[in-house]
Amino acid sequence: MKKRKNLITVAIDSPAAAGAGTQAKLIAKHYNLFYLDTGKIYRFIGLLKLKNKNKFSYSLIKKKIKKLKIKNLKNIKLLSDDVANSASIVSKDKKVRAIVHKFQQKSAYFPPIKYSGSVLDGRDIITVQVKDAMFKFFITANLKTRAKRRFEEYKKLKRKISFKEVLKSLKNRDKSDRQRRYGPLKKTKDSILINTTKLSRKRSFEKIKAIMDRKLNI
Repeated sequence: MKKRKNLITVAIDSPAAAGAGTQAKLIAKHYNLFYLDTGKIYRFIGLLKLKNKNKFSYSLIKKKIKKLKIKNLKNIKLLSDDVANSASIVSKDKKVRAIVHKFQQKSAYFPPIKYSGSVLDGRDIITVQVKDAMFKFFITANLKTRAKRRFEEYKKLKRKISFKEVLKSLKNRDKSDRQRRYGPLKKTKDSILINTTKLSRKRSFEKIKAIMDRKLNI
C-alpha cells in the first residue's frame, strides 16, 4: 500500500508533563489530523500483562494490538501507577517495541481517509517512528513546572500524592527516558524546540500554528 499524497505528518517528542499531549490534540483538531498518544499503547500492553500474568506472550500482544482501537486507549485504568510501572517494564523490550512500531507506522502513514494526516507524540517519534515527518517538534518545560502540572492533574483525579513525590517520580522518569537502550528521548537537530515553561496552552499552540501555517502556505 502506497502512502497517501499530501499527507500532513507531525511528530512530537517530549518529557512527561511538558504539554505535548495537549498541543498534539489542539494540532489534530485544527488541521483535521488523526491523533495517537503512543505512550498509551505501552500502558495498554502494561495492563494486558497485569491481567494475563500466566498467559502474557508476544503472540498475545500481537493479537491484541492488531485489534486495538483508539477508544481502547481512553480506558481510565491506564492511568494507574501499577499500569504505569508495568508499561515502563514492557517498553524496554525490543520485541514489544517492534510490535508497537508497526501499529505506529500504520497510524502515521495510513490514517483513516477522513483525516488530512496524523500527529503522534511520545519519546521516540522523531528519532524512530516518523523520521521523515513534515513537522518535528520537541516540546519541553523545566522539571518544577512539569511537576506542578502533573500534581494539578492528580488533584483533579483525587489522587493522594504529594508534590514532592510527583517531582521525584518525574525526575526518575526523565532519567529512564534518556538512558533507556531502545528509543531514548533526545532532541534532534532538525526538530523545533518549543519550551512551554512560561507559555500558556493557547500561546504554545499559536507558536506551533505559525510555524506550520508558513510551511503549509496557509
